[in-house]
Amino acid sequence: MSGTFVGMPAFPKAAHEAVNNPTLRGNLRHATHTIRAKREKAVAEVSDWAELREAGKRIKDHTLRHLDDYLVQLEESVTAAGGIVHWAADAEEANRIVTELVKATGESEVVKVKSMATQEIGLNEALEEAGIRAYETDLAELIVQLGKDRPSHILVPAIHRNRGEIRDIFEREMSEWGRPAPQGLTDTPAELAEAARLHLREKFLRAKVGISGANFMVAETGTLVVVESEGNGRMCLTLPETLISVVGIEKIVPTWQDLEVFLQTLPRSSTAERMNPYTSTWTGTTDGDGPKTFHLVLLDNGRTDTLADEVGRQALRCIRCSACLNVCPVYERAGGHAYGSVYPGPIGAILSPQLRGTTSEIDASLPYASSLCGACYEVCPVAIDIPEVLVHLRERVVQGGEVTREGNKVVLKPAKGHAAERAAMRAARWAFARPGAVRAGQRLASRTRRLHPRRLPLPGPGKAWSETRDLPPVPAEPFRDWWQRTQGSAK
Repeated sequence: MSGTFVGMPAFPKAAHEAVNNPTLRGNLRHATHTIRAKREKAVAEVSDWAELREAGKRIKDHTLRHLDDYLVQLEESVTAAGGIVHWAADAEEANRIVTELVKATGESEVVKVKSMATQEIGLNEALEEAGIRAYETDLAELIVQLGKDRPSHILVPAIHRNRGEIRDIFEREMSEWGRPAPQGLTDTPAELAEAARLHLREKFLRAKVGISGANFMVAETGTLVVVESEGNGRMCLTLPETLISVVGIEKIVPTWQDLEVFLQTLPRSSTAERMNPYTSTWTGTTDGDGPKTFHLVLLDNGRTDTLADEVGRQALRCIRCSACLNVCPVYERAGGHAYGSVYPGPIGAILSPQLRGTTSEIDASLPYASSLCGACYEVCPVAIDIPEVLVHLRERVVQGGEVTREGNKVVLKPAKGHAAERAAMRAARWAFARPGAVRAGQRLASRTRRLHPRRLPLPGPGKAWSETRDLPPVPAEPFRDWWQRTQGSAK
């Protein structure tokens, strides 16, 4: 994944800094609560929402089980429609392919549709190193780029900024990237949007190369789909002479009929709209209409390894709606930057460690960035059981955590650290495998219960947790003894 976030501290440290920023917390609280309330209202309008959710889950699971077949079908369909397909095993290969394609056009600048896949691989940085300037055209991405910032939300990357901060960024930075901000710019939404519109219009009209991702790819026709709310995507996808789309291999749906399900669930889950204002579809190239040349770069970058994990693979169902972020109490307080990834929030906590592995400090800490409240699962339009995957990844971290391939086998690679937790798990395994030891321990605990402390005497950072939580009282009689006394036999 992208080097943008390399070297970031573990989630607890980054989150500690975030929760002490009252402006950030206020911005996040207002934005997430607003989006959450609108989504609830939009979803409530659909009487068969549960059926749509289940349909989306089944379509994604079916596609992932037969991903190899659908990828071949997609390549054949795109090629037949006049497109050119490239395969990228990792971020480095994808960046090299895109850079070479842009250089071949002779251009030194590109316009971009909002794309998490290109953020994941650090494409903008790779293009810059090659002397090519990439202009983000999504309003929120433009704010992030002008502010030399990082995205903090899947749907609204600049959610951590308020209107005053955005105005200051426009006034300070726009002139260095193109058309300057108007004189006397205020922080009213209409004026900020107009300033962005004027700034971007000259880039749309000048650019010869556009770069996009895609929300979906339809295998039967080779059609790519981008949904958006501003119209900037439509400009990027239709005006340039060359279009390059970088898309994760999991974004396939088999048929147009399957696509229908997601075009109902995605807008309501993300922007709380009944349908997206702009739904752009393109199939290869067409004479006299749109780009003359179309390249599709299919990106793996850890997805195949994720697919090999029977529990973790459900993260690949994600349609990037961001609903899980907007209901997560941890994200609301810590913000997106603390996750150290372009994928923040609950989905990022299960996706990033699988795509990048759990060997780094930040990725080993992400599975613990949750209270396991389950709110994320309840709102997910494709029923990803994020708490289940979080617990699964915690086990991986404790055991040493990285899933690797040895030939055709998937193995768990031993790792360093977490010795105390591993020792505790081994002790628990030993005890639960010996019913007699468990029974003796329960009886001992009951007989000595008056000697037990009310709270755990934890030292250091654990003290703040233990001081606010009483230990549950030990019953006077273990359950096994009660059962034997009242029912006549112990089970």
